[in-house]
Amino acid sequence: MLSRLTRLQAVVVCALPVAALIATALFAPLPFAVAQPGPTANVLGKSRGTTVITVSGAPVRATSGQLRMVTIVATGPDTRVSLGGVLGNWFRTDRAVMPHDAVYQGDTVKEIEKHNVEQMQQSQDAATEAALTYLDLSSEKVKVTLKLADVGGPSAGLLFSLGIVDKLNGDGSGGDLTGGRTIAGTGTIDADGKVGAVGGVALKTQAARRDGATVFLVPKDECSDAEAELPKGLRLVPVTTLKGAVSSLVALEKGRGSVPSC
Repeated sequence: MLSRLTRLQAVVVCALPVAALIATALFAPLPFAVAQPGPTANVLGKSRGTTVITVSGAPVRATSGQLRMVTIVATGPDTRVSLGGVLGNWFRTDRAVMPHDAVYQGDTVKEIEKHNVEQMQQSQDAATEAALTYLDLSSEKVKVTLKLADVGGPSAGLLFSLGIVDKLNGDGSGGDLTGGRTIAGTGTIDADGKVGAVGGVALKTQAARRDGATVFLVPKDECSDAEAELPKGLRLVPVTTLKGAVSSLVALEKGRGSVPSC
């Protein structure tokens, strides 16, 4: 003979599976990554003791100021991010919850690492070609080597190109492209000098300001994202091409001419 459950017992019995479902939802892995501002590196100088840009076959200028490429750091490709982790970081201005596939390309850690390395190499090749083409220099005579440890992906392309231009030509009239400032930025670049979007710019502006930048070059299509959490004291300069980026920096340095804004 079955006994009748009391109301309290019935509530407990019903609540147990609900609690189990909530616990499963909170701790089950979700297809997201959590990103935050990462380190920056001055492409005109050294990174981890190694010169970032080395040029042979042409005179190289001594430069002042800094051109800082910026990064974001995300949870590892095999890190399990739960609903609790997503909710805990969703409203933080120094964190971003991003779809896993938007951060990592590949099914395994090795595939992802290989993809990032390939993208970085392609970015470096395109950045070199874009800079030498802009300066009307032959890639057969002028050799450029780019080395930046522990950074993958294509987002440093624009800064690599600007660094090459500054080392070889400066502002074109004897001055530094930076004007002695600490300038940061992000953006892919192709061999024709066209700048492309990269993602994560709201976090990258924070990294740039943290490391002393006062000017941030941002792909024009990402202006609104960069403005969303723009740190005080950081000026945004939208760019679409290498030529336009150089022109904007020269205008800033000389204090005259048109400097676009978001």
